[in-house]
Amino acid sequence: MGGAHSREDLISDSDEEEYEEENGEEEDYQDSKDETPERSSDRRPQTPSSVDEVETKLKALKLKYGSANAQNPSLTNAVKLYLHIGGNTPKAKWVTSEKLTSYSFVKTSKINGQDGEDDDDEESENEEGWWVLKVGNKIKVKVGVEMQLKSFGDQRRVDFVTKGVWAMKFFSDEEYRNFISKFNDCLFENTYGIESNDANKIKVYGKDFIGWAKPEAADDSIWEDAEDVSFNSPQPVRANQDLREEFEEAANGGIQSLALGALDNSFLVGDSGIQVVKNFAHGIHGKGVYVNFDHGNQKSASKLVHSTPKRALLMKAETNMLLMSPTTEGKPHTAGLHQLDIETGKIVTEWKFGKDGTDITMRDITNDSKGAQLDPSGATFLGLDDNRLCRWDMRDRNGIVQNLATSTPVLNWAQGHQFSRGTNFQCFATTGDGSIVVGSLDGKIRLYSTNSMRQAKTAFPGLGSPITHVDVTFDGKWILGTTDTYLILICTLFTDKDGKTKTGFGGRMGNRIAAPRLLKLTPLDSHLAGVNNKFRNAQFSWVTENGKQERHLVATVGKFSVIWNFQQVKNGSHECYHNQEGLKSCYCYKIVLKDDSIVDSRFMHDKFSVTDSPEAPLVIATSLKVSSFSISSKQ
Repeated sequence: MGGAHSREDLISDSDEEEYEEENGEEEDYQDSKDETPERSSDRRPQTPSSVDEVETKLKALKLKYGSANAQNPSLTNAVKLYLHIGGNTPKAKWVTSEKLTSYSFVKTSKINGQDGEDDDDEESENEEGWWVLKVGNKIKVKVGVEMQLKSFGDQRRVDFVTKGVWAMKFFSDEEYRNFISKFNDCLFENTYGIESNDANKIKVYGKDFIGWAKPEAADDSIWEDAEDVSFNSPQPVRANQDLREEFEEAANGGIQSLALGALDNSFLVGDSGIQVVKNFAHGIHGKGVYVNFDHGNQKSASKLVHSTPKRALLMKAETNMLLMSPTTEGKPHTAGLHQLDIETGKIVTEWKFGKDGTDITMRDITNDSKGAQLDPSGATFLGLDDNRLCRWDMRDRNGIVQNLATSTPVLNWAQGHQFSRGTNFQCFATTGDGSIVVGSLDGKIRLYSTNSMRQAKTAFPGLGSPITHVDVTFDGKWILGTTDTYLILICTLFTDKDGKTKTGFGGRMGNRIAAPRLLKLTPLDSHLAGVNNKFRNAQFSWVTENGKQERHLVATVGKFSVIWNFQQVKNGSHECYHNQEGLKSCYCYKIVLKDDSIVDSRFMHDKFSVTDSPEAPLVIATSLKVSSFSISSKQ
């Protein structure tokens, strides 16, 4: 387990010059590898064939041996380029790739081409294509969030990922700021397809959310107020504490999802059934009980075993479970779900989704509220599709429980709305009082009150990346959205015209809206996680009681489980935010590394936190194993 800064060193000129002296020509490996080795007898001075050749050699000598500060005055956008080598090994270090080179932003339709013959070294204003960053002849990458660009204002440095981890250092503060400004302009245009200017930023974000485009103009007083809120809960994990593995055991089958309970048991949903595990104060441990999907209704089960459930929802005081299986492989949509009676171990019925006599699909389901799974009489739950948000009722319209012996009973559409087009809903979650937050493909995050699913009370514009998962605190004050490359933390608090503090679920927030904060991996950790691995299922620790505050955030990236201290993220004076440009990004986290790709990482219910631990145990599941970690002081 490691912290974010453990492999992120300060790059100093004295360190890298010393390294160059010790290693001679090895640093120029990318330039020298094409040269043919000479025999010792051939190493004699050669007479230049022309004045031009002499001038060329003199320029080369100046580049190689001249001082970094004595730049070539004709070189525009001069930088020093570094490459990180060694990965996560003890030999990891930064080496100089180019002592002096230059960068340019070029608009092109060729992103990964090797020839680059059609591109000028100067900035291009072509109407078609995307902005790419070129650095010398070694880097050509489309400007985007996938670069994981991280800025270090105090070092005049930026780090980023593209087929490796690179760093550029600038020779003056002005050159550094010019790069950051141009990069952000190119990022905006590549994301939204329009030029980066004030008018277009208002068009994208709206006047009320202009602080998202210009964070320096945003009202951050809400964040500052939130930092001072005290609560009677143990404090989050600190530097002198660590996660200690308590239990690890093999699963009976390939784990697809976790269904953590707040009572006695939790459940591992696998390829062929459900493994029941016992909840303890230090994690979950197997009970030896396994429920196969071929129990009970054979007609229902036969369909289920051919499509492993991707979503499991506990209900009725955790005695029942709803299982969703995608109709088409690779897509989340389904036309119905199965209800499992956990106490008998049987699938008791298969439900169909339908409205006005027509079969419809859902892409996700969730409980009516954060603690609804603990309600023994609960008969309703929420459903989401691309353009639908609704509440389903397992009773008929007259309030009488339907006959579960019916072959395919249809769920009652109790409340909701079918939007005509364009919402592209992806995910949702609920607060303690049943308010709903919905994330969309275009990056928007909408807040719905408990009274209406037709019109959002607040719609945050997002930052252009699809929201793949969303969570919200029990009190509704904080929202955590997951994208492929970063997490976005939003404060929903605002002060109304009467001076009362409310959340965006209960009213229109107006124009005093705080800018969000981003949670990211460092470029190096992002590279180590793997180019194809993306953030998944970020969520808060789990509380279901008023007056208690969530203390940690956890997300999954490939083989990494990444944990942030919630209070630290909210603290505006935290070291991560020093010398940053644009939206504040937090890189202070802890990583748990597993041998296999992680299916899910979730904190157990707050009731399982003990006196010597500031947090309930963290459960991490791979397809083959499940592990439990508790937070404890280092000895």
